[in-house]
Amino acid sequence: MNTGIIVLIVAILIVAIVVLAFISIYNTLVKLRNNRENAFADIDVQLKQRQDLVPQLVATVKGYAAHEKETLERVISARNQAVNATSINEKIQAENLLSSALAGLKVTVERYPDLKANQNFMQLQEEISDIENKLAAVRRYFNSATKELNNKIQIFPSNIIAGMFGFHKEQMFDLGVERAEAQKAPTISF
Repeated sequence: MNTGIIVLIVAILIVAIVVLAFISIYNTLVKLRNNRENAFADIDVQLKQRQDLVPQLVATVKGYAAHEKETLERVISARNQAVNATSINEKIQAENLLSSALAGLKVTVERYPDLKANQNFMQLQEEISDIENKLAAVRRYFNSATKELNNKIQIFPSNIIAGMFGFHKEQMFDLGVERAEAQKAPTISF
């Protein structure tokens, strides 16, 4: 066999392997991006439930805590920002604000023993607590999907293909402004 033909066959095989690797890496990046978007869609479902419950919770608390207007207004404002957010990053920021506002509402509720005994309030509180637990789970999944995508975007050789097709490092869903508060040891008093 002619050495020219052998060299041509080897060259074609090398090019074919490189093209297949390129296609495989690109497809993996697309799958990871779609997985991240799907994970955020799961978060969206839980956020919508939470946003639907917040007005009911606020209305129940209003009856008992009329003079805690500022706290209630923060919750309503944060909820409205969360509802109107459009991009994933805007939703992350808005939901962090809503989480913070709801935490303030919980502190307000502690001052009203009658409210804590109210059946409607207790049911709403349980539903919000359940949603918050579900949110924590889907946020963990979203962050895992984001980490997987970010790792693939940043490692060689997929970083070259990612750069060529506009893939970039994505934002995690973290505690944001609540981080400093979350890092403090809880105060327990009897």
